Amino acid sequence: MADPASERRRMATVLMVEGVLKSPWLRAAVETVSRERFLHPGVFLDEGRTWRPVTAADTDPAEWLKIAYSVDTLTTQLDGHLTADQAGGPVVGVPTSSSTDPATVVGMIETLDLARGHRVLEIGTGTGYSTALMCHYLGEDNVTTVEVDAQVAARADAALEAVGFSTWAVTGDGLLGHPYRAPYDRVIATCAVRRIPYAWIRQTRPGGVILSTVGSWPWGTGLAKLTVGDDGTAEGSFVGRSSFMQARAQAVTPVAGDLSARTAYADSERPTLLSPLVLEEWMPAFLAQLAAPGVQFVRATDGDGLLLQYLFDPEKESFAEFVVDGEGWTVRQGGPVALWDDVERSLVAWQDAGAPEIDSVRLRVTPASHQYWIDQVPSLRWEHRLA
Repeated sequence: MADPASERRRMATVLMVEGVLKSPWLRAAVETVSRERFLHPGVFLDEGRTWRPVTAADTDPAEWLKIAYSVDTLTTQLDGHLTADQAGGPVVGVPTSSSTDPATVVGMIETLDLARGHRVLEIGTGTGYSTALMCHYLGEDNVTTVEVDAQVAARADAALEAVGFSTWAVTGDGLLGHPYRAPYDRVIATCAVRRIPYAWIRQTRPGGVILSTVGSWPWGTGLAKLTVGDDGTAEGSFVGRSSFMQARAQAVTPVAGDLSARTAYADSERPTLLSPLVLEEWMPAFLAQLAAPGVQFVRATDGDGLLLQYLFDPEKESFAEFVVDGEGWTVRQGGPVALWDDVERSLVAWQDAGAPEIDSVRLRVTPASHQYWIDQVPSLRWEHRLA
């Protein structure tokens, strides 16, 4: 007979062995909170080109628990509306909500350094599972969670009620925070943002902590841990790599259409110092977004199957096109900003400094800007002014 409690203990042990789960209180929460309750009405399993819908009602109980307590991210919604119970078979679509893998969930909660009495604001309720883990320790009145998708929020709220937590579940734009329940000791975002909203800083006590994934690419993003100061700023460092779905209010519309027409007229052309293929690696991709905020990396092939790569900044109406040229690459740049010049300059300086990892990057947020720097590389400083 399927035993959820045994599966919870097994998952907790796996997370402890991996070095992710450390706090006794969080282990107690993992061993108590039923993750399967937060997967209703079902999940989509990745089968490559399609997603296979799986629901508890149509799955053997033991198999369903195996899925629920796997260490994988489980997609719960496609294209902003489709759930597993609405799909009659394998479907194609873009994930828009999920139950994040338990190692990431637990690791982020550990990073918050929670203590009894802390008040937490969570941005991106999702399924509500991480909300429940924090409620188990802090109590339902000390956790406020905000979800932008009304259907996702309703399912999460029902699941939280089902496991006994009548917490402050709010439907709305989490980028605005929730001032009604402020100030908070901790803010945690389970979505990625292009920049830290200043509303989060304004709603956090001095000495409080904000934890959020920063970046707009599917890769090359980092987990920032900032401490709010008495002067209304927040400062800290990136504590590791992190990948989440983009906050919907900051989601970037991918560049599409006739790319050759967009890059027909270049202002300059030269050999590159570095291959643009480095942008497929995590840290160079992260630095590219610091050097050229708003830039998108696009890969395509021409009619002959030749690899084409581009950087586009639609807001600045600028582009960089990369073309294989013998053993190297040529870059053609157009528009008011030479995108590749800015990115390449940062990447060369970073490589010359020994290619430090993402935890070497620091961030300071003020009402007017985001300032990034690497202490051991004085030439690597970026300031993103806020409009």
